Amino acid sequence: MNTRQTSRLRRLVTITAGLAAASMMLSGCLYSMIPEQASPRPSTTNAPDTDGVSADLLPFYEQTLDWTACDRGGAAFDCTYVTAPLDWENPSAGEIELSIVRHQATGQAMGSLLTNPGGPGASGRDFILDSVGYAVSEDLADNYDVIGFDPRGVGDSTAVACFDATDMDAYLYDIPAAPRGTDEWEAELTERNQQFADACEASSDGILPFVTTVNSARDMDLIRAVLGDKQLNYLGYSYGTFLGATYAELYPEKAGRLVLDGAIDPAVSGIEVGTTQALGFESALRAYMQSCLDSDTCPFNGTVDEAMADLGALLAAVDRAPLKNDDGRMLGADSLMTGIIAALYSPDSWDYLTQALDGALQGDPYVAFVLADFYNARENGAYLDNSSEAFRAYNCMDYPVEDDQAAQDAADAKVAEGAPTIAPYWSGPDSCEVWPYPPTGTRGEIHAEGAGPILVVGTTNDPATPYEWSVSLAKQLQEGVLITRVGEGHTGYNKGNVCVDNAVDAYFLDDTVPDADVKCE
Repeated sequence: MNTRQTSRLRRLVTITAGLAAASMMLSGCLYSMIPEQASPRPSTTNAPDTDGVSADLLPFYEQTLDWTACDRGGAAFDCTYVTAPLDWENPSAGEIELSIVRHQATGQAMGSLLTNPGGPGASGRDFILDSVGYAVSEDLADNYDVIGFDPRGVGDSTAVACFDATDMDAYLYDIPAAPRGTDEWEAELTERNQQFADACEASSDGILPFVTTVNSARDMDLIRAVLGDKQLNYLGYSYGTFLGATYAELYPEKAGRLVLDGAIDPAVSGIEVGTTQALGFESALRAYMQSCLDSDTCPFNGTVDEAMADLGALLAAVDRAPLKNDDGRMLGADSLMTGIIAALYSPDSWDYLTQALDGALQGDPYVAFVLADFYNARENGAYLDNSSEAFRAYNCMDYPVEDDQAAQDAADAKVAEGAPTIAPYWSGPDSCEVWPYPPTGTRGEIHAEGAGPILVVGTTNDPATPYEWSVSLAKQLQEGVLITRVGEGHTGYNKGNVCVDNAVDAYFLDDTVPDADVKCE
């Protein structure tokens, strides 16, 4: 068992554009589960690129793909599986399967464009099947075969498995018996984390130590090669920026046109990630509150500061006396905070947040649970994917152990001062402290020397991946170019900002690189 000191910043928030994409569908079913067809479809994939591949990896790089139609929602898609080594350092140790979907170019294809919605743990396959028009512009879809894939450990690929739905409900939603912040409370949550980790180890068929971003980046190179592309063209959102930057660091000579939207700073520690996200969500919450107060339906009044204080009082009240939902679940402050965070990914969800908070003030937790379930990919008592499990698996392997108590204390103080509404519900035992394997990841700057120009898109009030991370990554990269979207919400491309969209599309379509950083109002 991997043992580490308790981290007080456990709420690392899912970093995925999929939440922002799905936020536009909250009024109906969060995911359209349209049955897939299963008829053969001829492949248009080029011969695999095996240049420079070592003999032990040739069997993987030489594989040919059998595509099957998996049309959805009236759009044509192809699906297949790619076989990858379980352990890239020991390719003979076993194999995994990677699930791939392709939306073929409607015009003359310039090549493949791999995409990743983030997470870690979000399904890139479903991201393209459900929302290809959100992932890429029409011009990119005309000119590229758009590729979505489930990274190792995720979804339809060889996946992390932990709890069934009943146990996952208990893990994510049950309210501890002990008062918040007490030793008994921490012990109860640590025991839950231990049960979760034990279940993941027992049910994941030995893949946990190999579920890492470095291994996933190597998988991406394999996908590139078996698709027949000499270089990787890639659009990564949120956590997908870290995956893309890692690829460029590992394979600079294979990096084609890369766009990283809503960047993670690879040099910041886990403590810093949690701290910065807390401040980012507090800022987004204040922006929401101003919008709410300007409307006719806001359940709060007064100034933003006064309304935020009232929201803090609501959270404290729910923490003391949870609200019972029609399905028997109890809404405590943690689940209410999860719902709040889910709605802050996109201003499109702010009306639902108003409904949720108004309902909670009236003693009705229904809409708050809708938002929390949306965040956790839960629908009608079932979980639509394994994103919660994969999220923890990746983070526990990617982030090094941190035992600097002074840094932790400073982070706690910074969150308490800068995010007073969120702070009481942000900290607790880290699930990674009881993970079965020690982390193998490192934190440090990524320069991607020799990779060529890479575009980094950052949104000024992005709550999940704060703008400062995009600024930092663009500076770290040898040829990073920063595209700034001034606005609210998570990620910036294909959100209606013509300036951002034109810069990204011109880069992918014409290899046009801005002469300097671009600011898009």
